[in-house]
Amino acid sequence: MAAPKKGRRAPANQGHPGRTLILVLIAMAALVGGMFYSGTLTPRLGIDLAGGTSFTLAAQNQPGKPNAINETNMNTAAGIMERRVNGLGVSESEVQTQGSNHIIVNIPKGTDAKQARQQVGTTAQLAFRPVLTTAAGAKTPEPKPSPSASGKAGEKATGGKGSQQSAAPTPSAGPTTKGRAVTDALKKPSAPPSASASDKPSAQQTPPAPGGADVPPALQKQFAALDCSTKAGRAQAGEQAAGAKPTDPVVACKDDGAQKYVLGPVGVEGTDVKDAKAVFDSQQGQGWIVQMDFTSDGGKKFADVTGKLAAKAPPQNQFAIVLDGAVVSDPRVSERLNGGNATISGGFTQQSAEDLGNMLSYGALPLSFKIDDETTVTAALGGEQLHAGLIAGAIGLALVVVYLVAYYRGLALVALASLGVSAILTYTIMTLLGPAIGFALNLPAVCGAIVAIGITADSFIVYFERIRDEIREGRTLRPAVERGWPRARRTILVSDFVSFLAAAVLFTVTVGKVQGFAFTLGLTTLLDVVVVFLFTKPLMTLLARRKFFAEGHPWSGLDPKRLGARPPLRRRRTAPTQTKEA
Repeated sequence: MAAPKKGRRAPANQGHPGRTLILVLIAMAALVGGMFYSGTLTPRLGIDLAGGTSFTLAAQNQPGKPNAINETNMNTAAGIMERRVNGLGVSESEVQTQGSNHIIVNIPKGTDAKQARQQVGTTAQLAFRPVLTTAAGAKTPEPKPSPSASGKAGEKATGGKGSQQSAAPTPSAGPTTKGRAVTDALKKPSAPPSASASDKPSAQQTPPAPGGADVPPALQKQFAALDCSTKAGRAQAGEQAAGAKPTDPVVACKDDGAQKYVLGPVGVEGTDVKDAKAVFDSQQGQGWIVQMDFTSDGGKKFADVTGKLAAKAPPQNQFAIVLDGAVVSDPRVSERLNGGNATISGGFTQQSAEDLGNMLSYGALPLSFKIDDETTVTAALGGEQLHAGLIAGAIGLALVVVYLVAYYRGLALVALASLGVSAILTYTIMTLLGPAIGFALNLPAVCGAIVAIGITADSFIVYFERIRDEIREGRTLRPAVERGWPRARRTILVSDFVSFLAAAVLFTVTVGKVQGFAFTLGLTTLLDVVVVFLFTKPLMTLLARRKFFAEGHPWSGLDPKRLGARPPLRRRRTAPTQTKEA
C-alpha cells in the first residue's frame, strides 16, 4: 500500500507576528500609562545635571575612645554612609572623606534632604538591654524620709522579694504602649491588673530600684533627676547611653519621652543583626514593621536573654531595644524565643520603616558625626555638558538614519521604527526607575544611552544582511526572512551577551558615576534583545507579505537585481523511459 504524500514543508515556523507586535504595543502603553500615573514624566537627574545638596560632617570624639578617629574608621564610616544613601549604586549620591576627620556627602536634587541628613548622621548603634526599672518620663520628685524607713535613702522600706512590687513604679505597657514595639513571637500581655494604693509609688517612697535590681546609688540618683519630657534631657541621656560600655548599666529615655529607664548590660548587640527590612503586616494589622534576622550567635544570645527575662516579674521581664541611646521599644517576654528573628512594630510609616531597616542592614557607624555645613550645589557646568552631549547624540543619530536610508532604503523604516520603540522603552523605564530604586541619570549614563544607539543599529544590520544573503542565493523574500533569522539570532545574542557582560563587570568593580554608565549600558543592551526579538523580527515577517517588499521593489532595499541574486535553482525532471514493444 502506497504511503500518503507529505504536504509541502513551509520554510520555517512563522508563528503569529501580529500577536507579538500587539503585546509589545500593550507593554509600551502600560509603561507610558504608569509614567503618567506616577506623575513623574522625566527621569531623575544626577547631581551633575540637576544640582543638589552637599553636607560636610565632622567626626566626634568618642567617650573612652581617644583614638577612635582614624583612617580605618573614617573609611568604614564613609562606606556605610555610601551604602545607606546610594542603595543599588545608581542614585548618584557621592560620599568621600576629606582630611582626617571630615566626610563630604553630595545628594542630587529631588532627594529628600531631611531624610538624607538622617541617613548619614544617624550612628545606628543598636543594642538589646534588659529593663531594670522604668517610670514616667518626667523628673522624679526628691524622696522624703519615711518615718517607717529604718535604712538609708534609696533602701526599701521593707526588704525581701515579697515587697518588690510595692517599691516599683508602674510598669510600662510594653508592646501596647505608644511608639514602637518588638513583637516577634512575643505574646502580647493581657492588661495588667490595676494597682492598689500600696502598689503605686508615692512621694514618700524611695527612688525606684525594684525587684532587688542591682542599681548603683549614683545611677538611682541620675535616674530620679532625669527628665525625658524635655528635648535637652533626652539628648543628654542619649549621648551618655550611646557612649557607655556594653557591660555598664545605663539610664535612657523612650524616643518620644514618655518613659525613662534603668537598663542592664547589653544582652544582644546590633552587630548580631544579619538583616533587617521593612514589611507591611496586613495579617495582624500592625501596619509597617521592621523584620530583623539574627546571626547564628545572635540568635543564641537572643534566646538566652529572653529565656532569663521570661522568668522575671514586670518590669524586669521586659527588654529595651536601644538605638543610638534612645529606647525605641520595650516589649515584655513571656517565653524563650528561639526563632532567631524579631520584629519592630508600631508607629511606623513606610518611609521610617525603610529607613530603620536600611540603617540596621548596613550596620552602625564606628563614629558619631556632626553636620558642620550644608550647602546647595548648582548644575551650571553639568547643564552645559549635557547640552553638548545631546547635540553629539543627535548628530550621531542623524548620521545613522542617513546611512540606513541610503544603503537599506525601505528597510530603513523597520530600523527607525525599532529605534523608536527602543527609545520609548528606555525613556519610560529610566523615568519609572527614579522613584522605584532611586536611579538618577548623570552624564556617564547619557553616554551609555548614546552608545546603545550603535548597539541597537548593529543588530538590525546583522539581520538585514542575513536576509540579503538568502536573497542572493536565489530565494524569495518570505523564505529568506525565516531562514536568515536563526543565523542572525545567534550573532545578535553573542554580541549582546558580550556587551552585557562588560557592563556587569564594570558595574561591579567600579563606584560612583561610572556605575551609571554601566547600568545604562546593561539596561539598553537587554532592551536591544527584547526589541529585535519581539518587534523587529515580527515586523519583518509581516512586511515580507507585502507586495512592495516581496517583489523586490528598487526602493525596498531587497531588489534581487541590485543585490546580484542568482536565478533560483530548479531540479531537472527526468523523462520516464519508454520501452519499445517487440
